[in-house]
Amino acid sequence: MGESFNSKLQWFLLLLFFFISFSRSADAYKNYTVGDSLGWFDNLQKPTVNYGKWVAGKNFSLGDFLIFNTDNNHSVIQTYNFTTYKSCDYDNALNNDTIQWSSTDPSSTSVYPVSIAVPLLKIGTTYFFSGDYDGEQCQNGQNFKINVTRGQGLARSLRNPSDDDSEAPMSPISGDDESVPDTIVPASFDHPHEVSDDSPEPSNSVSLSTFSKFFGTQLNRIFVVVGLAFSIC
Repeated sequence: MGESFNSKLQWFLLLLFFFISFSRSADAYKNYTVGDSLGWFDNLQKPTVNYGKWVAGKNFSLGDFLIFNTDNNHSVIQTYNFTTYKSCDYDNALNNDTIQWSSTDPSSTSVYPVSIAVPLLKIGTTYFFSGDYDGEQCQNGQNFKINVTRGQGLARSLRNPSDDDSEAPMSPISGDDESVPDTIVPASFDHPHEVSDDSPEPSNSVSLSTFSKFFGTQLNRIFVVVGLAFSIC
């Protein structure tokens, strides 16, 4: 009797650990280092960089961050405008669909490293490119697009209280089949405090929302599975 109970208890703890781990990995915000060890550069400087390949297989959600490791000779432009992206030129871009997160520094006499953290704040297709040197860097591979899903929604620190529709997809503009939402960076914007890079390992900390979701919605599932395990034993 005692041995049977211990066996069932081990099954229960194993299943509990599995569901907690699943919940944590599903809900954790992620920080992605663009290009991994190659960083954010064009093919003229780093011939092997391939951002289309880097994006493949990744799932981007609201609240995730993209970390651009580059230098002062390369810029980071984010746009929701397909035309701006295709032209590799943001000179005529609108303020509500394009952001220049980092620009080149022509006054510098030396090259120095730059790291830029960009939060994903809108659902839908988002484009990134380097727009300097008349689009040369963009035309030579320094560009990519991603699709951002809702995930668990924006973290509270990234939300704009005056923008109730910040997570809603917008209608595409004429001549473009991609969504072009307004882009608003909240005043409370901050860079991520935990840089986890593109790692399959979940964060070591579990948010309150994760626990509430786990013990609210998923707890019933655990009891069903545990009940089945007990009946099998």
